[in-house]
Amino acid sequence: MGKAKLLIESYLSNRYQRVQLTNSMLNCTAVSGWTEVKHGVPQGSVLGPLLILLYINDLPKAVSNNVFPILFADDTSELITSHNVSEFQNGITTSLHQLSEWFQANSLTLNFSKTLILQFLTKSPNYFDINTTHGNNHISNTNHIKFLGLYIDTLTWNTHIDNILPKLCSACFAMRSVKPYLSQQMLPKIYYSYFHSIMSYGIIFWGQSANSIKVFRLQKRILRIMMGCKNRDSCTKLFISLKILPLPSQYIFCLLFVVKTGNCFPQTRKYIPSVLDNTTICISLRLI
Repeated sequence: MGKAKLLIESYLSNRYQRVQLTNSMLNCTAVSGWTEVKHGVPQGSVLGPLLILLYINDLPKAVSNNVFPILFADDTSELITSHNVSEFQNGITTSLHQLSEWFQANSLTLNFSKTLILQFLTKSPNYFDINTTHGNNHISNTNHIKFLGLYIDTLTWNTHIDNILPKLCSACFAMRSVKPYLSQQMLPKIYYSYFHSIMSYGIIFWGQSANSIKVFRLQKRILRIMMGCKNRDSCTKLFISLKILPLPSQYIFCLLFVVKTGNCFPQTRKYIPSVLDNTTICISLRLI
């Protein structure tokens, strides 16, 4: 640990920052003085995410056994399940108190403006009206949260699909714009870079949604653009000739891959039955 400790100390120490404000209309610039950075890691650095993960590695041990924490850098979520509203409320209050103590002990602060509560419900239970406060801060309820690029709602995935549709429309426009200047062999590369990368991300979660038909229509649109077909032309032969999987087939392929490899979130398997059998709440926490 001696050399490793010295390396990390050298990386984090003697760093300074300042603020520069530029007014383009008055053509003037104001610059603050240099101040030493005594806390945190350099933003955008390669080692920054790794050091954050090392720093918060023991956070899951700070909460009760009935709370399931999910960590990713400064984004932290916790899952709590219960049938009873009072147990539900007590679980939230207790976990927030435990987390607050851990934050204080580790010189961190919880950003309450970005801390949200989302309930996952089966069709039978009623929605729990939860009013959660911690100290003088109120924690808001929400109908969706963004986590690792996915907009998670009450498992309908409508919010996520509505958010990726404009991006996919932009990809269709880009394909139409560059098609006259590129060879036919280059168009699939544009498709996979600008369209498929967005469409396939998280498809294993939202691919079964009834709203996914909107994404499938855009996929057929971009294939027609690539091949110069009319709006009403069938896309069956286009998928075959371009060797591109249709959206439903892509979803099935991802499911089969997970079943075959068994590598999708193995640490959550023991928790899945309790999530399915109870009303579940997800608290999204954000560090300042």
